[in-house]
Amino acid sequence: MQLGLIGLGKMGGNMRERLRKAGHEVVGFDFNPDISDVKNLPALVKALDAPRVVWVMVPAGAPTRSTVEKLSGLLDKGDLVIDGGNSRFTDDFENAKLLKTKGIGYVDCGVSGGIWGLENGYGLMCGGDKKWVQKAMPIFDALRPEGPRDEGFVHAGEVGAGHYAKMVHNGIEYGLMAAYGEGYELLEKKDIIKDVPGCFKAWSRGTVVRSWLLDLLVTALEEDPNLNNVSGYTVDSGEGRWTVEEAIANSVPMPIISASLFARFASRQDESPTMQAVAALRGQFGGHAVMTYEEGKRLRKGEAPETPAQVKREAKEDKPAEQEAVRKGREAASAGPSSGTGSTTSRGERKATQKTGTKRGRKAATAGPTSGSGST
Repeated sequence: MQLGLIGLGKMGGNMRERLRKAGHEVVGFDFNPDISDVKNLPALVKALDAPRVVWVMVPAGAPTRSTVEKLSGLLDKGDLVIDGGNSRFTDDFENAKLLKTKGIGYVDCGVSGGIWGLENGYGLMCGGDKKWVQKAMPIFDALRPEGPRDEGFVHAGEVGAGHYAKMVHNGIEYGLMAAYGEGYELLEKKDIIKDVPGCFKAWSRGTVVRSWLLDLLVTALEEDPNLNNVSGYTVDSGEGRWTVEEAIANSVPMPIISASLFARFASRQDESPTMQAVAALRGQFGGHAVMTYEEGKRLRKGEAPETPAQVKREAKEDKPAEQEAVRKGREAASAGPSSGTGSTTSRGERKATQKTGTKRGRKAATAGPTSGSGST
């Protein structure tokens, strides 16, 4: 079968090679002239025999929408466009609508397999009318893994269903990777564990947690047992966010995937504003040491087991009057949780009212939890 393939990057290039090995004729276009078979989109369309099948494998969003729009003016009635990128399913509705006015078919296809797809085959999830899916079935059969078709390919439903299925697939992937990552961290922390990579490798056969992701983690740990050369900064390409948004829209509880997405956000912060606020609150209600940014940075590196802030606070608390006030305040805090029973004032005002405020605060704290009974 003949296919036009737009986008010859890490996945597109391997897909072209796999299809050619299966005996299909592939005419590829890429902005990189060193790997492109033709100079531009018009040349690609001209090189294909009608009715044509063109597979789009470019970044999701504007690049894909722009490519589909250009193809709508170049292709003829009866031709077919397949979007194999990671587009949001709502984009498929607009792409299909645009092409339908020209009599051009549209299929969205979620593709999983990454850089290993050339050797192992790709997991394919399609959406669209049955006649268009059947038209491209020889291409799908060549790309999917060997074996039963339904173990590597699904016609998931109407337009948008393929990318929706791929979106959920990637959301699940987020959760699985986070679980393996948390297990790795705990094993690393425990001093009685001497062979962390060996633990993961031992799980790769016969256990209920074995998977291809586990195999990939074993490979990564063999290359760098302590992951010293790997940054924890983790990006997200969109599918995890869309999965969580759809969970909210459809009232589906999704705590694990949501947490794994937020963990990726946290990985990009040098200092968490959330935890800065928590540290400041602990200092306000309990007299706990509040470290400076630099002190916290040194402590994370293991360079400062006792911080200057702690030393300074301990010296301050040696003063009898202030030490007694802190003691009474701690007694009040231990009586039960509170979100604030006194007024919010400046540091100087707090010192002036400390003696009377401690007594009043103790009475309020023993009454039980509150969301704020004083003025701000």
